[in-house]
Amino acid sequence: MSTSGPTRDTDIPDLSIPGGGSVLTAIELRTTDAADLVEILVRLREAGADVVTINSFPATKKGEEDDITRVFDIELRDLDAVEATRIAESVPGVQAAGARPTLGQIFGKRVIVVGGGAQVAQVALGAVSESDRHNLRGERISVDTMALVGEDEIAAAVRAVADLPRAHCLVLAGSLMGGEITKAVRELREVGIPVVALSMAGTVSAEADLVVSDPVQAGTMAVMAIADTAHFDLDKLRGRHY
Repeated sequence: MSTSGPTRDTDIPDLSIPGGGSVLTAIELRTTDAADLVEILVRLREAGADVVTINSFPATKKGEEDDITRVFDIELRDLDAVEATRIAESVPGVQAAGARPTLGQIFGKRVIVVGGGAQVAQVALGAVSESDRHNLRGERISVDTMALVGEDEIAAAVRAVADLPRAHCLVLAGSLMGGEITKAVRELREVGIPVVALSMAGTVSAEADLVVSDPVQAGTMAVMAIADTAHFDLDKLRGRHY
């Protein structure tokens, strides 16, 4: 049993999850090619907004006016939706603007499950069942899965979790993981995202925050570790095997 490695900084903020006393909102803008995203962002910043995320994609809605070509999805803090919409609509090229719930308010925290297909399916069973209990109490926890094989492929996926919006926990499900995957797990923990691993051959088990033999239980404990409505302290269990 190993307890080495970095500890998680529980004060690291997730800017995509509403925090106490803060305003987090989202606006959707449908624009022509004339709209200048930089100008939109500058005006929002001048009004006091802290821009959290920006997504841009082609306009594909049926019945869309021919000159509407792009959609900007912007999540921001410290500016209410009504004022943000008004500001965005004043920019040339913005044809329509409206407020929507943020993805954090809809999908909440995310548990990411990566590994072999059979094990991933069993982890997901536990994670989805447990998240259902907490979501019924008002939480928002979602579960993302990806069946994947290969050391380099899994290591790349582990590192990418650090850049996934609202990712709060990673579960590695497999029979053998080590080498570059272990390095990636160490890097991910250093940025504050805990890692739960199934009991398996290889060095990943020594680097993970928690090692669980039963994949269903691993998914359950991963959700409990990030749920605000659960009395579960991962820091007290770090390095243990179950």
